[in-house]
Amino acid sequence: MEKEWRAAHAERFPWFTENRLSSRVPKEACRVRAAGFSNYLKSKQGKRKGARMGFPSWRKRKHGSRFRYDADRAKPLDARTVRLPAIGDVAVREDMSWLVDRMATGQARILGATVREQAGRWWISFQTEVDRNEINKRHQVDVDAPACGIDLGLKTFAVIRNADGSREEIHAPKPLKAAQRAVKRANRKLARTAEDSKNRAKARKRVAALHLRVAERRRDFLHKTTTRLTRTKSAIAVETLNIKGMVKNRRLAQAISDAGFGEFVRQLDYKANWYGSRIWKADRWFPSSKTCGGCGRINRALVLADRTWVCPGCGVLHDRDDNAAGNLLAAMLADTHA
Repeated sequence: MEKEWRAAHAERFPWFTENRLSSRVPKEACRVRAAGFSNYLKSKQGKRKGARMGFPSWRKRKHGSRFRYDADRAKPLDARTVRLPAIGDVAVREDMSWLVDRMATGQARILGATVREQAGRWWISFQTEVDRNEINKRHQVDVDAPACGIDLGLKTFAVIRNADGSREEIHAPKPLKAAQRAVKRANRKLARTAEDSKNRAKARKRVAALHLRVAERRRDFLHKTTTRLTRTKSAIAVETLNIKGMVKNRRLAQAISDAGFGEFVRQLDYKANWYGSRIWKADRWFPSSKTCGGCGRINRALVLADRTWVCPGCGVLHDRDDNAAGNLLAAMLADTHA
């Protein structure tokens, strides 16, 4: 693909050379395209794990512009300036002191950079190799920190039962639900505009900006929550959720997607490795909600609408989420001792 590009671009796309654009951009585009074909073929042959991948499709202009530099072609000059090949020095809004200081001392190096546009805003993200030993030691979890079990849910995002008997509830901001009225209004205005008009472009940018704000609020909440948990808990027991199957429930699909359960567990995984915590995942079919935390009897009749239930064996009244978190914690401790 690169060979064909070099042979044809001078005649078919003279503007590329005239504008002195970086040759690394089409090179990376070819690399990404080749990776897409490779993943598709491996998935078709059963050599790739995960969901079945479809045939690579073309990116559309409305999906936002994006290009990539390899190695350290694009790099920060100081805490507020980035140098981009064939573009020049560009000011950034976010302070990059954390990265610049570590590059100066050899604790970090840039492997690549991606520039993308979303909702009318431009972003640059650096792929870096960083020595995290100093950072991880500074935020290492205490040896005597409690273990905990976490039950995830929609009404309460997370109910935490600690080994010392204390209990905590975490409530998610539900950013999509909060912005639903504004999103509906913006989509209605978009639908009423003429095709390829300036008003349609403005309306589309407004919808994109709302969705970007929703995604950023969710990301901020998940990062702050997972960082705090992995720095303060010695071990964390969580459920193995079938998110793909859960979202097939059309009544709960939007709320489940808005919560971000999968991303929450993914962040717990890698941050636990950073800070010395441990993640224990229960089997997908482990009956954490249906098992009585007192006598161990399984209540097969329990349904999703039952938020509290009385054990028919020992007569103990259980809060569904709190009982599930306690059962996850007990299962992890039993497995650890075994």
